[in-house]
Amino acid sequence: MSTLALLGGPPAVTSEHEDMFHWPIVTSEDEQAVLEVLRKGSMSSWDITMEFEREFAAWQGAKYALAHSTGTGAIHAALYGCHVGVGDEVLCPTITYWASALPCYSLGATPVFVESHPETFCIDPTDIEHRITPRTKALVVVHLYGYPCDMDPIMEIARRRGVKVIEDVSHAQGSLYHGRKCGMLGDVGAMSLMTGKSLAIGEAGILVTDDREIYDRALAFGHYERYDDAHIETNYLQPGAGLPLGGYKYRMHQMSSAVGRVQLRHYDERRAEIDRAMNYFWDALEGQPGLRAHRPPAGSGTTMGGWYAAQGEYVSEELEGLSVTRFTEALRAEGCPWCGAGGNKPLHLHPLLNTTDVYGHGKPTRIANAGRDLRQPAGSLPMSEAIAARTFGIPWFKHYQPEVIDDYVGAFKKVIANYRDLLPGDPGNPEGLGNWHLSRL
Repeated sequence: MSTLALLGGPPAVTSEHEDMFHWPIVTSEDEQAVLEVLRKGSMSSWDITMEFEREFAAWQGAKYALAHSTGTGAIHAALYGCHVGVGDEVLCPTITYWASALPCYSLGATPVFVESHPETFCIDPTDIEHRITPRTKALVVVHLYGYPCDMDPIMEIARRRGVKVIEDVSHAQGSLYHGRKCGMLGDVGAMSLMTGKSLAIGEAGILVTDDREIYDRALAFGHYERYDDAHIETNYLQPGAGLPLGGYKYRMHQMSSAVGRVQLRHYDERRAEIDRAMNYFWDALEGQPGLRAHRPPAGSGTTMGGWYAAQGEYVSEELEGLSVTRFTEALRAEGCPWCGAGGNKPLHLHPLLNTTDVYGHGKPTRIANAGRDLRQPAGSLPMSEAIAARTFGIPWFKHYQPEVIDDYVGAFKKVIANYRDLLPGDPGNPEGLGNWHLSRL
């Protein structure tokens, strides 16, 4: 193959192929839905939002859905719905977006981080049970980068130990675990629907559950307009009606819910095309040294949904120790601008989880309400701390166009074929590789 672009040769990808990566797909149908809300002046009402909730619940296969202004708000409400409060511990993965864990703080609880699985990069079921204590109230699982967690062993442990399970589905709308839709495997599912997600409707989030008490508590927590006798069935919540129990205002803006109704109607078709394109990409790279597809085994009934923030697994030793930093630098030069090294940094190493006093307790917030020092220093979660050197971003194709995808496959093959030319200038991976949040989060 020709000289690598990073070393002066021509790039493998010479066109930007903007249509392949533009998201979300917005048509006149979306525009008309938004205009109707604007012309009615009903941006802050909730009639259209409740229609979206009903449609989303039906699509999800849930009894209840509750729309929120953000995915962070939906996770916050899910925690409250599961009775998380002062002094409680919540098990969470450390490799995730911060919103999976940090809402614990404002409830007086603290996150306890769990090791990552070496293949899925999701929470490792084998590292959960020994971290459960009498203070453990809930477990947050994240279907990271669209790859579903191994939910059967997780649910067996949670049921046996009396721990509620919250699914963060922000990366995995429409993903299946052994044929079952993510979000309906635990006690409650919560997710972001912001503009960058695979189901993208604006700055928004949603909660789904079959548990009426969890739903009612979430409604009471941040939806004061709907917190009344007509909407709340849980008796002990009724005396507080009229004001949000959490002091939060979490309703979804109705331009988002209007767009959501349209996007949901087309999502399964669009998601299926993304799935076809992404699998075509990985199939074309099967057997290439240094790479592993980050996807479930074919025929398992487990799928990647819309492949949000899709990653590849990098195997440095197959390329004579070439760092993922140098490898992705070469890919970007070949015309793959999304191919960055590393993913999310481990949350347990951030100062906010170690030294920061958010609320003036006079001690780090992480331990302010805990009965013991729960902080987890560097080296305590070695698999999670090593993941950044084994992951990198890949192109997120929105359409099945093999002739275009082949250009990007060619870029990957070119870099791999010429990897020895990159070894002399390899600076290695920097300390703290990755980001506290991905650019597409």
